[in-house]
Amino acid sequence: MDLITPGSGLIFWQLFGFLGLLFILIKFAWKPMLAALEERESSIENALKSAEQARNEMANLKADNEKLLQEARLERDTILKKAQEASVKMIEDAKNEASKVAAQQIENAKAVIETEKRAALTEVKNQVAILTLEVTEKLLRKTLSDEKAQKALVDEFVKDIKLN
Repeated sequence: MDLITPGSGLIFWQLFGFLGLLFILIKFAWKPMLAALEERESSIENALKSAEQARNEMANLKADNEKLLQEARLERDTILKKAQEASVKMIEDAKNEASKVAAQQIENAKAVIETEKRAALTEVKNQVAILTLEVTEKLLRKTLSDEKAQKALVDEFVKDIKLN
């Protein structure tokens, strides 16, 4: 049983060695180990704070990006709407202008046709008048070749004048 129960001298020396080692560790190693642990703790805490701050910044940036994208979409829609309206207006203006030009050309054509019609009618009247005069002249020469016929024609004209 000697092996199981240690002697008092052994316990004393083990206690003395342990306390000496403890004193040396407290005196020389404990403060640097605590400083290293505190430094490690503060660096971990700073890293966590930085990570939280970075996450918040990323969330803010993401929100800003979403806001910018939404604004860009609205601006794009507005620009497209304005472009569509401008296109429709330009097409409508072009149609109106084409209608005005066509109406003006039709009016000009009608005026030219009317002018040519009048000129043609005047020419026809002149031709009819010339032909009538020529026919009348020939008839009068043939009919009035004798004096009796001339006297009868003058009498007839005088009667017509009195009736009117």
